[in-house]
This record gives sequence, structure tokens and C-alpha cells, in this order.
Amino acid sequence: QVQLVESGGGLVQAGGSLRLSCAASRSIFKTEFMGWSRQAPGKQRELVARIDDTGNTDYGVFVKGRFTISMDNAKNTVNLQMNSLEPEDTAIYYCTLGKRYGAGRYSPNYWGQGTQVTISS
Repeated sequence: QVQLVESGGGLVQAGGSLRLSCAASRSIFKTEFMGWSRQAPGKQRELVARIDDTGNTDYGVFVKGRFTISMDNAKNTVNLQMNSLEPEDTAIYYCTLGKRYGAGRYSPNYWGQGTQVTISS
């Protein structure tokens, strides 16, 4: 069982920045990834960003260049730098760790507890 511990959520004003971090209890293996998903009230959970074992990154369409995901050299911590935050970014942000399959398919296997991000207008 992999443990994911998130930190860095909070309340900021629109236009501000936040940095989320997630520490896994082990490093990712080949063909695995770590990332972030979010869920706002009344909405479906959606991908925010992910980074895989090769360093490839993917972002949700709504990110529009505002967020950057990175992974440490030990491949057990992932950071999400979020800039130009908007009220629409308000959600619970979940850290994920999962497997990378072929043809751009990814499947999260582990989820963190979630951290609240609230953006005031």
C-alpha cells in the first residue's frame, strides 16, 4: 500500500499563487506516474496535471499555462506550482500515483486524502 501525504493547500485571493506538495511512501517505478486531480462541489473529478517516469507531463485543458508540475530526483515527491489562480480553481486537490499504459492511458491506483484550495474573488 502506498501512502500519499499532501501539503500546501489554503486560501488565497484571485491572481495569487499556491504550491502543493505530495510525498509518496516509495519512489515511482518504471511505467508509473504521480499527479494531481481535483474535485469542486457538484462537479466531476478532473485531471489537473501528472508527470510520469519518463518526465512527460500532461495538464488539464483549463490550466492554460498557469500551473507547473515537477518531480524530485528521488521520484517520490511531486510539486504543483499554481499561479494566476481563479475562483474557479476552488476545489479539493488530490495527489495520485498510478500506472502508465500505452496509447496515452493512465490509471490512478492510489489517492491522497485531499487538500482544500480556496480562491477568493
